[in-house]
Amino acid sequence: MSKRKIHATDIFNLISLTDPQWDKHSRKFAFVQTTMHEEDNEYRSAVYIGDLEGKTIPFTTGKGRATSPRWSPDGSKLAFVSNRNEKSQIYVMPANGGEAEQVTFCKNGARGPVWSPCGTKILFSTSVEGVQDLQQDEEEKKKKKHPEPLVVEKMRYKSDAKGFLDEKNDHLALLDLKTKEISLLTDGDRDYGTPAWSPDGKSIAFVTNLEENPDVSLVSDVYVMDLETKEKKKITNSNGFYSALTFSPDGQYLGFLGHEKEFQSATLSRVWVTKLESGETHCLSENLDVEIGDVAIGDFHSGNVNPGLMWTEDSEGFYFLMSDQGGTGIYFGSLDGAMYPIHLPDEHVYAVSMLTGTHEAIVGVSNSTDPGELYHFDLKSQTRNQLTNVNESWKNEVELCKAEPIQFKAKDGWELHGWIMKPAGFEEGKKYPTILEVHGGPHAMYANTYFHEFQTLTAQGFVVLFTNPRGSHGYGQHFVDAVRGDYGGKDYLDVMSAMDYALESFDFIDENKLGITGGSYGGFMTNWVVGHTNRFKAAVTQRSISNWLSFYGVSDIGYYFSEWEVQGNMEDKVEKLWEHSPIKYVSNIQTPLLILHGEKDYRCPVEQAEQLFIALKKQGKTTKLVRFPEANHELSRSGDLALRIHRLNHVKNWFVEYLQKA
Repeated sequence: MSKRKIHATDIFNLISLTDPQWDKHSRKFAFVQTTMHEEDNEYRSAVYIGDLEGKTIPFTTGKGRATSPRWSPDGSKLAFVSNRNEKSQIYVMPANGGEAEQVTFCKNGARGPVWSPCGTKILFSTSVEGVQDLQQDEEEKKKKKHPEPLVVEKMRYKSDAKGFLDEKNDHLALLDLKTKEISLLTDGDRDYGTPAWSPDGKSIAFVTNLEENPDVSLVSDVYVMDLETKEKKKITNSNGFYSALTFSPDGQYLGFLGHEKEFQSATLSRVWVTKLESGETHCLSENLDVEIGDVAIGDFHSGNVNPGLMWTEDSEGFYFLMSDQGGTGIYFGSLDGAMYPIHLPDEHVYAVSMLTGTHEAIVGVSNSTDPGELYHFDLKSQTRNQLTNVNESWKNEVELCKAEPIQFKAKDGWELHGWIMKPAGFEEGKKYPTILEVHGGPHAMYANTYFHEFQTLTAQGFVVLFTNPRGSHGYGQHFVDAVRGDYGGKDYLDVMSAMDYALESFDFIDENKLGITGGSYGGFMTNWVVGHTNRFKAAVTQRSISNWLSFYGVSDIGYYFSEWEVQGNMEDKVEKLWEHSPIKYVSNIQTPLLILHGEKDYRCPVEQAEQLFIALKKQGKTTKLVRFPEANHELSRSGDLALRIHRLNHVKNWFVEYLQKA
């Protein structure tokens, strides 16, 4: 039986499995299953419990979202976060079933539960202005509030994730499960995050920026707090960014991931370990030229969790995720600095939970033709067993196109890497229109993972070409840093080299029907490309940057990102910002250009799209602007479902009109 072609709306048929958490007592695992529903335009997430025989059952039910399942130390209970009663709060439920008990009633919600080693307390995060925000005031909820002006005194006053920032900050709080009392552990006009609890229960670790002026001192330092005295001990030196904290089982070491900003935002994340007794901190992976963690770009899974260092029972070693050459896998490291790969597949390991005592893992794995399933992986024997098949029936119904890896050289001899996807129903001897995709970041990585946008385009009869130009992660420190100060330079040549290589190597590409698209940095590159060549007959720029001068003041990261990445500023390097702005070259653009942008995008604000659209329209160019209401920078990955479908269809239809019908 022939399979049908994929549509944009097939996203409603897909199921996402994330955040596996393995209980060493029962050897069962909890995970989050997310489905997308067209009828009410809603994401729904539920916590499921699975075993190694492949049986899974729902642990939570109903509409809304249940996330962050965390086993109590003895495995008898699960804590999780649910928004079943409007705001997200923490619930606790017996592992063998029963009624879920809501244990937090915070005014601004609660998230990120971390059990104490004794199982009687839960550490969590909440947004507060003061202690009064720890509990909801039912009467206050009913009061209507008049609009008030937003008074701004800081450069960092908005966030793409949160919108305009108010007086609230992210703080850490402690819940006593016996008394139900909640105490605030941190305070002040600072944010605290990624908490971890020491094995003896006497201290916690977290990251924060306690510098005098956090607008200028852009760092996240690691601290350890004594829970009895509330005394904080600073671990790092206010010169970098750190996250994903974990204590070794014997409590002697604190591990974390991050870097000292040697190359600003283009610095590889590394493995760090502090010996708590002496305070000595060492980078253990400085000789390992790979990015620690998962930096793969996709448009399907959301809510992935970086587990940080997963320590062995003897506290002498640890496992961790890493990204290299378009794949993400598992490495092993030891306190003496030895690092070596355990599992480096041509696929995307996007989630992992380990029982390090037996060297086993539950992993979430995706590839170009598989949205993702969970597997049991024995690291010693290198064998794995599939535990779920939630997307199997859909995969059997549709024609999926495989991404085939390509290796080629840039004009200056640099080795480059990418993939090409033939269209659905491919026939030898035919020529097909081709779309070149450019990822955002730029410090991210196209990878061996499922990409719904790519499958939607190949189903329409397009070849899809995608690559990792210099500036991408996955190819070492020199490669990722090479784009800084050179936006539109060698990275542009890399993108064009990919197109040249494909035309030389694949006779099924119609050289007269080429298109290009990308989002964020990929939108910048799309704008730049059509301003510097007319070889593309259609282009779609998404959540893009067109003008670094205005971006400097309107983006939530503009005032430092522009200086770090473009290496221009508003003091004495204004010309540098203008030189790298695609809008400077707008009079050169002849390619029909579709401009897509979210109204609430504070990362690359919508004025970037407005400027480009008006400049093109004024000059009589072929263009269209599509604005997505209430959508931020994450529209294509986790935004409103109806708008995600509209976005995909606009992209597809533009290329159909100007490549297939032309």
